Amino acid sequence: MVHLLAMIPLGSHPAWHPVLETLAYACGYALYRRLRARRGDFLPDAQRWNVIAAAAVGALVGSRVLGLAEQFPTLLAAWRASHLLALILTPGGKTIVGGILGGWLGVEAMKRLSGIRQRTGDLFVFPLCLGIAIGRVGCLVAGLADDTYGLPTNLPWAVDLGDHIGRHPLQVYEILFLATVTLTLHLLRHITLPEGARFRIFLAAYLSWRLAIDFLKPQPLVAGLNVIQWCALAALAWLAIGAARHATSRTRSKESKA
Repeated sequence: MVHLLAMIPLGSHPAWHPVLETLAYACGYALYRRLRARRGDFLPDAQRWNVIAAAAVGALVGSRVLGLAEQFPTLLAAWRASHLLALILTPGGKTIVGGILGGWLGVEAMKRLSGIRQRTGDLFVFPLCLGIAIGRVGCLVAGLADDTYGLPTNLPWAVDLGDHIGRHPLQVYEILFLATVTLTLHLLRHITLPEGARFRIFLAAYLSWRLAIDFLKPQPLVAGLNVIQWCALAALAWLAIGAARHATSRTRSKESKA
């Protein structure tokens, strides 16, 4: 453990977490509506709401399932103590990676069922960046009650979450990362990209970030990675396969027209 004489004294304030989480959802949705009104998403109202509902349900289920998987040792101990159901029903234990992947899968499933062929993810990129950033403020102030705090460090910006141990402010790192992604995609807004490419760029960037930054979290590891990292790695592989298939399809299409 690392004990510092000078740390940024934040303490742990878990009561603020649900407040900021709710604010994150509200601000993200408000930004989505503003962007949709400005750019349009070319979907009829019924299909649009089906997609949004699928994204919300998928995100809720995915975040909870992956959050519980991340707490496998705790779940095992609760099962042995006959407290498993109580732990599963507690409001905590959600993950952003699970939410994003669950929402993505939910949308893709709904699009297949509804016969929607166009990609719809680009409008969600900036709302996701904003919502995640606000949510990370909630994770930071929640402190030790939240599972997102970092490992001990001697860095001058270490934060004290109430245990007098200097830790990496991982939530601040992520907010800065999201700001960088937002600024980069904003500067590239005039570049013509295939529909859905910006969402996949964001998704690949965020998953790569989590694959790297989660080494600074005190999480249980499986073969050198935690559960979030394994899921991020699998999703990155799936994105790479999809990109390769798309590139091959476009090449064949051009050759057939030549």
